[in-house]
Amino acid sequence: MEVIPQQLIESKIFFIRGKKVMFDRDLAALYSVETRALNQAVKRNIRRFPEDFMFQLAKEEMENWKSQIVTSNKDKMGLRKMPYVFTENGVAMLSSVLNSERAITVNIQIMRTFTKIRELLATHKELQKKIEDMEKKYDQQFKIVFDAIKQLLTPPEKKRQMIGFGRESDS
Repeated sequence: MEVIPQQLIESKIFFIRGKKVMFDRDLAALYSVETRALNQAVKRNIRRFPEDFMFQLAKEEMENWKSQIVTSNKDKMGLRKMPYVFTENGVAMLSSVLNSERAITVNIQIMRTFTKIRELLATHKELQKKIEDMEKKYDQQFKIVFDAIKQLLTPPEKKRQMIGFGRESDS
């Protein structure tokens, strides 16, 4: 059985309604089943998928999601039905309704990816807390060091480049 690169799985995890989720179409592709077949299996076992495991996007959410994607994704355009998205728990539950060797293997990889993302987020928050605690503990002489560390932890802001002709100053 082929191993799916973790980066591919990570690229299929989105943040919607404050939760990390994966689209039904993306999961179906990873499991090598049709989206329709995946959704039918879920509907046959709907009691296993409460709203905190799976939910259907509203039209407005889908429009917002499409506008966040930089490149056009024809796969997600022109849908007759709004897609379902699965939280980490919902993805875990999928392995019980899609009982194939591939579903089990892919599910293990997806669960490891969710765990890695959670650990990275926790590590970043812990590091930031430790730095803030140290900053309170030590006096002003280390302020420059702490400011430099904070700058390294903060993602750089993208500067907009001016287009057109600029004015020369009169000075």
